[in-house]
Amino acid sequence: MLKTMAMANLTLSLDDNLLRKAREAALREKTSVNALVRDYLSRYVDARSRRIQALDAFDAVADRSSSASQAPWSRESLHGRSLG
Repeated sequence: MLKTMAMANLTLSLDDNLLRKAREAALREKTSVNALVRDYLSRYVDARSRRIQALDAFDAVADRSSSASQAPWSRESLHGRSLG
């Protein structure tokens, strides 16, 4: 048995030139503007979710770390080279 996903309708206001270019792109890709927008939004949400997960993981590592700087960093100290 196939499960169907509920779909919501969305009204967008687009510049006429942008819509024309989107229609041309959809035609070249043998799809619809609707499918292009749906695909773009899906990829955007997925990428944003992955960025948030990565930042959360980074925060978790930072929270577990006990290291701390003894003095403020400067550009010179960050790019300094040891001559020894």
